[in-house]
Amino acid sequence: MQTSFTEAQLRDPDTAESNRILRTCVHCGFCTATCPTFLLLGDELDSPRGRIYLIKDMLENDRPATEEVVRHVDRCLSCLSCMTTCPSGVNYMHLVDHARRHIEETYQRPPAERALRRLLSALLPYPGRFRLALLGASLGRHFSRFVPGRSMAAQRLRAMLKLAPAHVPGPSAMDRPGVFRAEGPRRGRVALLTGCAQRVLAPSINDATIRLLTRMGLDVVVRRDQGCCGALDHHMGHHDPAMRLARANIAAWMAELEGEGLDAVVVNASGCGTTVKDYGFMFRTEPEAAAAAQISALTMDISELLQKFDYAPSREKPGLTVAYHAACSLQHGQKITAAPKDLLKRAGFEVKEPAEGHICCGSAGTYNLMQPEIAGQLRDRKLANLDRTKADLIAAGNIGCLTQLSGGTMPTIHTVELLDWMAGGPEPAAIAPIRAAAARPGG
Repeated sequence: MQTSFTEAQLRDPDTAESNRILRTCVHCGFCTATCPTFLLLGDELDSPRGRIYLIKDMLENDRPATEEVVRHVDRCLSCLSCMTTCPSGVNYMHLVDHARRHIEETYQRPPAERALRRLLSALLPYPGRFRLALLGASLGRHFSRFVPGRSMAAQRLRAMLKLAPAHVPGPSAMDRPGVFRAEGPRRGRVALLTGCAQRVLAPSINDATIRLLTRMGLDVVVRRDQGCCGALDHHMGHHDPAMRLARANIAAWMAELEGEGLDAVVVNASGCGTTVKDYGFMFRTEPEAAAAAQISALTMDISELLQKFDYAPSREKPGLTVAYHAACSLQHGQKITAAPKDLLKRAGFEVKEPAEGHICCGSAGTYNLMQPEIAGQLRDRKLANLDRTKADLIAAGNIGCLTQLSGGTMPTIHTVELLDWMAGGPEPAAIAPIRAAAARPGG
C-alpha cells in the first residue's frame, strides 16, 4: 500500500511504525474471510482491510478521528484472526493500537460513553474495587430484563448485569504476595502474574496454577508490587494509565530477576500474556526499553511452561470429553495452538475442537460490555458450535472467554484446573455436576 506521510510525521515513532505496517498491506482481502465483524455485518469498513483504509486516511492527514472512524474501529474485537490469515505479515495489532490512542486523544466521545470507559478503567484493574462492584451488580442481575430502552447505554447496562456472577467468590487464602516453595528438589523459579479480574471472578485458576507448579518443583513468586498488565487501558487507547501499570510490573519482575533470578514470567490469562509479551514493543522508546524487552522474552503462557517442564499426570483417565475453545489471544496473539490440546490429551481427556474455532467468542476484554449486541451474536454462534461437539465440558485458557461462554449447556473450566486435577490436585467444582448427570438413568 502506498503512503504519503511527511518527514516530520515520520519522526514520531508510532507514526513511523504505522507507516511500515501500512506499506506491508497488499489489499488482498484474505483477512475479510476470518474477521468476525465482517462475517456478521457484511460491511467492508467492518473488516481489517476497511479499517486499515480508515486508519491510513486519518493518520496520514493528521486529523482528529471522525464519528465514522470511531464507530468502525470500536467494533473491532482485536481478535487478531486477520494476522493469522494475512499472507503479507501485516501487524494489524500495533496499527489498531495506534489508532485507538489517536482516537482517545482527538475525539470527544458522548458523556455517557466517556463515563463508562472511565468507570471500567477505574474498576477492572483493581481487584478490591472490582469485587465490590460485582457484589452490587450480582444483586441487580435478575433485574437486567427490566432495564428500559434500546439505546446503546441501556444495552450496555443490561450486558453488565447479565455478566455479573450470581455468586462472587471470596478471596483465596493463596491470593497473597510471597514465594510458594517447590515441593521436593527445586527445578526452577517463576514469577506468576496473578492478574486483576481473574482474581475476583475465578481465584481457583491461580490456586491451581500455584499448586501444580510447586508440585512440579518450581518456586512460584507473587510480587507485592505487581498488578494489572495494562491490557484493558491499552486497548481502550488510554496510553498513560496502561504504561504506568506495565511499568510497575516490569520493575517488580526485574527486581526478582536481578535478585534470586527467574526462569519465566508465567501468565495463565492469555489476554494478559499477549500484552506482557508486547511490553518490549510498547516500551521501545522508553528508558525501560531493555528491561521491557527482557521481561517480554521471559514471558510464557502456562501451557508453554508446562510443556517445558514436562507436565505428567498422576491420576487415571477421567473418561471425560473436553471441547477446547482456543482463545483468540492465545491462538492469534501468541501463536500457541497445539500446546493446550496436547497437554489435555496427555492428562487423559478426549479433546474435540468446534467448527469455526478461529472465530472469536465475543469477549475480547471489555468488548462484550461496550458492543453487547455483536458480542452476543458471536457468543451464541460459538456456543452452538461447541454444543455440536457433544463434549462434557468446555476448556479454555482465558478468563474472559470462560466468563463469556458460561451459562450455556456445558460448564467452562480453565485448562490449568483440569491439568492440576489430573496431576494430584483437587477436583474442579464444575466436575461434580457432570458426574452426577452421567450417573442418572439415561445420562
